[in-house]
Amino acid sequence: MTTNKKTLRTLTLGAVMAAAVGCAALQNGDDSAAMNNNDLYEVHHEGRIFVFDDFGLYQDFLKLGETPYTLTRIGAGPKGETIKFGLTSADKKKQSGIASVDLVDGKLAPAEAFYGEMRMEGRIYVFDNLEDMQTVRKTGEAPLRYTQIGTGPKGETVVYVLNSSNKKKKPVALIEQFNKHNS
Repeated sequence: MTTNKKTLRTLTLGAVMAAAVGCAALQNGDDSAAMNNNDLYEVHHEGRIFVFDDFGLYQDFLKLGETPYTLTRIGAGPKGETIKFGLTSADKKKQSGIASVDLVDGKLAPAEAFYGEMRMEGRIYVFDNLEDMQTVRKTGEAPLRYTQIGTGPKGETVVYVLNSSNKKKKPVALIEQFNKHNS
């Protein structure tokens, strides 16, 4: 196959322009390739569901009971709860591309190595699957689970949510991951 100089120049120019557009998108804050889709944290409290994709912000919320920036959806929860997405200072400037919002809305697929925590009714539910987390959010129950009473950071019961693919195994890796997050 032969390529003339004009075709080669056009291909090279196209590659340079595509790279420039990609760099400009990153400089303008469009970092969709770097979305935080590997973890999600929820706290259900007084008719509200607080959702975080940033572990540090989640930890601050657990200590303080509030977060400086939120995106609020009144009545958007499965039982009419208000959903409040905790935002980082970088997220507060965005109109779209907020990982926690996109994960909850189903616009962003979770990472293969997903980790989730949900604090609800004095228990901590731990997940390795976003679909299981969504089911528990809607129903309030985890039909398949491995439970450890009193092993949470403040003596809470910790429920490791299982599914048909892992229901016959003790979730050792998930327990280790929870302990690492809460040590």
